[in-house]
Parts: sequence; C-alpha cells; structure tokens
Amino acid sequence: MIYGAAGYTGGMAAEHAASAGLDLVLAGREQDRTRLEAVASRLGAGVRLFSIDDPDAVAAGLAGVSVLLNAAGPFANTARPLMSAASGAGVHYLDFSAELDTYREALALNARVRAAGVMLLPGSGGSVAMLGSLAGHAVARVKNARKISIALHVTGAMSRGSAISASQSIAPETLRLVGGELVTRGPDEARDFDFGSGPQSSFPVTLPDLVTIYQATGVPDIETFVHVTAGAFPTGEIKGLPAGPSFEEREASRYHAAVEVTDADGTVVRSVLDTVNGYTFTSMAAAEAARRVLAGEVRPGFQTPARLFGSSFAETIADTRIVDLC
Repeated sequence: MIYGAAGYTGGMAAEHAASAGLDLVLAGREQDRTRLEAVASRLGAGVRLFSIDDPDAVAAGLAGVSVLLNAAGPFANTARPLMSAASGAGVHYLDFSAELDTYREALALNARVRAAGVMLLPGSGGSVAMLGSLAGHAVARVKNARKISIALHVTGAMSRGSAISASQSIAPETLRLVGGELVTRGPDEARDFDFGSGPQSSFPVTLPDLVTIYQATGVPDIETFVHVTAGAFPTGEIKGLPAGPSFEEREASRYHAAVEVTDADGTVVRSVLDTVNGYTFTSMAAAEAARRVLAGEVRPGFQTPARLFGSSFAETIADTRIVDLC
C-alpha cells in the first residue's frame, strides 16, 4: 500500500511499484478520491480511502496489507500514527521522510515493533538512502572510523509538498552527533566540500542522517551539511507552486553528496556520490525497498536502508555511482 499516492512523489513511487509488478493498493484521504482513482485505473491498482485521524479506519484500511509505504507529508503529521497502526496490524512500514522527529519516533517504538515482528524503515528513499550508502562505503575504507562529515548537494526546484514539509519542520537548533549524543552547534560553521567539481561552501543543518548513519555504522561523531544551488528553495506563496519539477527539469538537475571519514589513527578518506534528481531517486528507491521487503528482506525493529540492504543499495538505483577521491 502507498498512502499518499495522490501526491507528487507518492504518485511517482506508485508508477515504479506497478512497473515492478507489485500487487498495489493506493490509499489516501476522501478528498483525494478523484486523483487516486485516476492513477489506480491507469496502473491496475486498488484504492482505499481513510483518514489517519481515525485509528479504527486506519486499522481497517490496512487489512490484508503486508507493506505500507507512507508518502504523505508532512511526516511530522503522518509518521507516528501510521507507524503505530502498522505495528498493531503486523505491517512493515516504510517512508522517505527527511524530518528528524520521524526517526526519533521510530527509535521510541523500536522495542514495541521488534516484539511484534514488524519493521520500521523510514528513509527508504531520499537523502537517508543516499547518504547512508555513501557513509557506509567510506567507513568500510578505514579500520576504525571515528568521525563522519557528510554533505548533500541539493539542486533543481522543490515540489509543493516538500516546500510545505520544509516550512513546517525547520529545526529550532542546528545539531551534530558527538560521542553518540545529539548536541547543538553553530549554524554559521560552514565549510567546503568537493562534490566532484571543486570546493563548494556548505552550511551545517540538522538532517535525520545524524540518527540513521549512527544506527548503521556506530561511528560516534557525525556532522551533516547542505550545499543548495540557487533557485532550489522556493520564494513566494508555497500553495501557488506546481506539484513538482517536470521530467525535463529533473533530468537537468542531478544530485550529489560528499563524505569525509576520519579514522582513529588520523587517516582521512573522501568519497562522492553522483545520482539522478532527488525526486526520481526517492520514488525509485522507495519502490525498490518495498519490493525487497515484500520478497522477505526484513529485520524486525527500526532499520535503515544501508544497514538492511547494505551500503551498495543506492548504487542499485538508476544511474547512481560512488567514486573515491582519496
């Protein structure tokens, strides 16, 4: 089931899931009925309508479902109720949230879902899948990694849904991981990263990868950065934005990431990731993650894509490659 399949990225994920031959149900709110039925008719999928504000309706809606992909942002509003419902229904949960609180909630539910034999896999697409793979690759290049500095290069236009989510989930403080604990850092502590074409100034941000990379690698010190190409963040009224970038716009705006891993002996290695546009990657990765979970690649509890599927996961998605710089 894809909940939120009437949205921009959810609709793209539905296309990829249908192309992979998955037995697909599209779900959403009553007000999304027309769009959901149009997509479902084209893809040969079923439709279920329910509000996440009604626990009984959610439970009924999940009947017969094995895997739930939550594509309905802002995830601050949808992740916890759908994770809880999935746990109670014995359904494995996936999403592609970029919001730190989603992962804190997954950690809080970890013992409960593990006991129920259910898996929570937030971040099955998006930056968590990208950066987790890149970090895991680089960490494997040293003997005893102690620090990870990682940056995402965001380019191209945002979707309307992403802009709304971003506007509602701005972190009140900038965080990094020190000794396995989240601590505050200065928001103006910018530094350069080479994404493959020379140094680019990148500013520190609070990304959920602070949690997911630590869960996957155990490296205690992690800091996350973003370099944003001009025009990537919208200006003006968000509700007036198009649903998302066109195919041509996505094709013209590839994403990149860079990582620097410091070993206990002071050795530093650097690697970069080059991939398709973030929306293309997210929808493809989420559909592929769902396919693999349906095929039995499951580990109960809170998981990350890199820990579950291995650090090569991102490189299985479209035209994605990781290159070592030094």
